[in-house]
Amino acid sequence: MQANMFPSQSTLVVIILQCILAATSYPNFQNLNVQNSKTFQNHNHNHIDEGMWKLKLVHRDHIASTKLPVPDDLRQRFHARMQRDVKRVADLTRRLSAAAKNYEMADFGADVVSGLDQGSGEYFVRIGVGSPPISQYMVIDTGSDIVWVQCQPCIECYKQSGPIFDPAASASFVIVSCSSAVCDRLDNGGCHAGKCCYDVKYGDGSYTKGTLVSETLTIGPTLIQNMAIGCGHRNNGTFATAAGLLGLGGGSLSFVGQLGGQIGGAFSYCLPSRGSRSSGWLAFGRGAFPVGAAWIPLVRSLQAPTLYYVRLSGLGVGGVRVPISEDIFRLTQLGYGGVVMDTGTAVTRLPTVAYEAFRDLFIAQTRNIPRASGISIFDTCYNLFGLDITMFPPISFHFSNGPILNLLGKNYLLRVNDVRTLCFAFAPSPSELSIIGNIQQEGIQISFDAANGYVGFGPNVC
Repeated sequence: MQANMFPSQSTLVVIILQCILAATSYPNFQNLNVQNSKTFQNHNHNHIDEGMWKLKLVHRDHIASTKLPVPDDLRQRFHARMQRDVKRVADLTRRLSAAAKNYEMADFGADVVSGLDQGSGEYFVRIGVGSPPISQYMVIDTGSDIVWVQCQPCIECYKQSGPIFDPAASASFVIVSCSSAVCDRLDNGGCHAGKCCYDVKYGDGSYTKGTLVSETLTIGPTLIQNMAIGCGHRNNGTFATAAGLLGLGGGSLSFVGQLGGQIGGAFSYCLPSRGSRSSGWLAFGRGAFPVGAAWIPLVRSLQAPTLYYVRLSGLGVGGVRVPISEDIFRLTQLGYGGVVMDTGTAVTRLPTVAYEAFRDLFIAQTRNIPRASGISIFDTCYNLFGLDITMFPPISFHFSNGPILNLLGKNYLLRVNDVRTLCFAFAPSPSELSIIGNIQQEGIQISFDAANGYVGFGPNVC
């Protein structure tokens, strides 16, 4: 371990590539190099292809571990998931509101929300950490920037699947110095004995504290050198059995931001369906972009550059547009409102006025289906015993400039117990903020082109 060696700025050059995303117009999609997208199904989930790195993606409930077994009871898993979800949404809402208020008072340099502490995440990939690489499960989170793993010596650590990373066994481990420009980018950074320290507290009470280091990460056969990651010596929380977190947010310290020109800010994912043993995937690079996706512009927030905002114009039920104004979903210049796409939030949140109109139209079209009592955060539930999910009307998201995303029943009806009770998987937001959660994203290929400011939906499913 090279504990006393501090990397120069040139050593960490990959970190400062393309920190400011270019605001260019999106090219004609048919002209992009997409031939590799046709070979996805013929390769292993963990592989490298020309212009594409791909990883197997699993839900936290399906990580095998003898240290921390997953509850078999569906009701227990449901309630645990909702508890995590409520805490994440409450913290994200609180911090965005505080940032907007500070901006409104013309304190333009204060409280930019990095997304570093919104929650513990739901989906996991395996990557290699160090040299030689140690395979580790990592939470993926589009609402976070920092990449970190639990590290020895472990002053305080939670149980994880597999061994805790030992820096002494890695030939590529280098501590980042306080004088490094990378250290200055940490929201909650500090110095100790010349070392750059980080401290991240999550909305659900989880936290990680340690040293910022430069390390080699491995995706399949591909080595990614000089990646700035947190080496956590004090960690606690609800990360299931994951060793750490892989931040995929829009900030310069995220995994995507640090790779810069190597992937062009491009990544895609297909979240696996909950309640099944199937897996999804996470891919980096433009080779993962499919032909035929519906592309919509991303919206940049000065107050929350980590988060991916989209322009939602309305909602539909059974082909009928919900009677609400598009302004309900607008992101203001001060940072209020807007619609965030987030892999770490489970249930889509809508401003109360929008949610109630949406729910009421859904209820009006499902009068012939037996109702059940509300449960947890859901007020609209059904007894589907002996019935079929196809009886429910289709749901759609309408985006600005025309694209419409039609959702399958599994994307808007959530099974909450073992007696076939299904609930309308939306909830009112505690603020003007809307969040498109992972339940509504499951099974749909979603592609981010951060460099050009677009997100694509479909056409592939998983």
